Amino acid sequence: MRHVTDDERRARLAVRHALAPAARVDSPEAATRAMTVLHATEPATVYLSCWARADQIKPADVDRALYDDRTLVKQLAMRRTLFVFPRELLPAVWPSASARVAGTERARMAKDAVKAELGDDFLDRARAEVLDVLADAPQGRIAADIRKAIPMLDIKVAVSAGNAWGASRVLTHLGLTADLVRGANTGGWHISRPRWTLMRDWLGEVPPWLDADAGYREIIRRWLHSFGPGTEDDLVWWLGSTKAVVRAALASLDAVPVSLDGGATGWLLPGDTDEAPDPGPWAALLPILDPTVMGWQGRDFYLGPHRDPLFDRTGNAGTTAWVNGRVVGCWVQDTAGVVELRLLEKVSAAERTALDTEASRLTAWLAGFRIPSLYASPAMRSTP
Repeated sequence: MRHVTDDERRARLAVRHALAPAARVDSPEAATRAMTVLHATEPATVYLSCWARADQIKPADVDRALYDDRTLVKQLAMRRTLFVFPRELLPAVWPSASARVAGTERARMAKDAVKAELGDDFLDRARAEVLDVLADAPQGRIAADIRKAIPMLDIKVAVSAGNAWGASRVLTHLGLTADLVRGANTGGWHISRPRWTLMRDWLGEVPPWLDADAGYREIIRRWLHSFGPGTEDDLVWWLGSTKAVVRAALASLDAVPVSLDGGATGWLLPGDTDEAPDPGPWAALLPILDPTVMGWQGRDFYLGPHRDPLFDRTGNAGTTAWVNGRVVGCWVQDTAGVVELRLLEKVSAAERTALDTEASRLTAWLAGFRIPSLYASPAMRSTP
């Protein structure tokens, strides 16, 4: 069995994730495919993840891909998380990861609706009403307008003390089942205020779905190219699925086992087992919930001792500062929008210069705009 060291994993990461200077890409589509998908829980993350992987990209370029060309599409999927997918990957995720979450959501919502005396068919009736309202709205409607048009959705379903859901959760379920999509954004690039749109109106034609097994296989194939070698546990966590699903896909792909530092077994695609070349020195500043920092469950090979200061209590990653495949700190903005580094360990003079260069590049790109966020890590909140 071939052995892949942590150093080699970091070298692969630099190139596959388009973070080393020579590996950077030239479009939002290429940046997304490099990562398989982009995290979109925080709207600004999509733009900043693309910026980190391309030299000349602008917010308008990401808007073009998302809303004009629609080559990138927002879709709720793995771990009930919102991602940006390459359009061609949608037929794989709809019957697999999205369908799994949709089933779980349906069971929970049905239970809540019965408890609230809305009837066990509430979700089906509400879904049908929404689809009827949007049938004559090819440009979509924002959630508030949909709620006004459908009285049965103008409610709050109590789950527990201080916890309730309403129309937005019905819309989310329709998104999981690919009936709706988060279409045109009526806010700025850092705000999510979509027009919910029928998927067939947004895409023009909904491509045929794969079956669930083929869908999982394609998603895992792409993940292995982006993140391999990874372990079964990494894939089970990332997919929000089961070991049975992961093992079946790995077997179908003829994935190749490799040993990793620490004794775990990782997996690579066949034909992708050659030793990764040295990418050279590099530095990167990645946003909150960037897919690189969130791509594995086993993160010691790039986080080292810095897990606790860089993640909040629920496991959401804050901003990160990287040198040669390792996280060495985070970044924040001052009141004027200038990007400042918060390092958690000593770096060499050359490494500090590389980080400062990235900080200046990001400051110029943001042009004084301060990014709002709900997921500040302890290191981001600390006083310098």
